[in-house]
Amino acid sequence: MACLNLINSFAAFDKQKLSRLAQFYPRDFSAIELSMLEDQLQNYIIDMHSEFVELKNIGNLAVKMVVTKRDKVNPLVYRLLTLALILSVATATVERTFSAMNIVKTQLHNRMGDQWMNDCLIAYIEKDLLDKLDNKLIMD
Repeated sequence: MACLNLINSFAAFDKQKLSRLAQFYPRDFSAIELSMLEDQLQNYIIDMHSEFVELKNIGNLAVKMVVTKRDKVNPLVYRLLTLALILSVATATVERTFSAMNIVKTQLHNRMGDQWMNDCLIAYIEKDLLDKLDNKLIMD
């Protein structure tokens, strides 16, 4: 994510690190697309310096790319940018889930089966949704 930092006109931009990040997503980037990505990254940074200087974060950058149709010109860069935005949310969600698992799984629950553990975790993690359900509806 630091490689996509917009501060100082993309001073932290590192094409090699971004290519390496894309390699962690083999379902999203084929071998051919990975080689094409390097060219698109080079074109992208040249293009972005002049027109996208006023942007403050990568969320705004993604929006600006769509508005200016640059997501069509550099689709692989846009895909990588989208994955970078999702990564931070996914990481927080996973950390929240493991934190919930530590709360739910006590000494008493150490012997519970996987399905029961899964059901308890879903009930704990999604308690806002479950609070909206009517208990009588669940019992029926």
